[in-house]
Amino acid sequence: MAEQATGTVQTTGTGGALAHAAAEGHHHGRPIDWVAVTIITIGFVIGGIAFVPHPIWWLFWIGAGIAAVGCIMTLFAKTFDQWY
Repeated sequence: MAEQATGTVQTTGTGGALAHAAAEGHHHGRPIDWVAVTIITIGFVIGGIAFVPHPIWWLFWIGAGIAAVGCIMTLFAKTFDQWY
């Protein structure tokens, strides 16, 4: 497993800077990101319920549509651009 640098980084300019992990802190996501993921999860749950005890295709497609709306929300919110 690769080791990650922590602590300070010495530079010739300002004397030192914090490492990336220490400077950035934890990223728990923005509220819009959590809303989009919740909508995707609701869509998957509805789609899954549509198959019990036998397939109800119109309910499955409603769940798929809801999940697709959540995926589009993640694109416009740029959820994955902040994931590092």
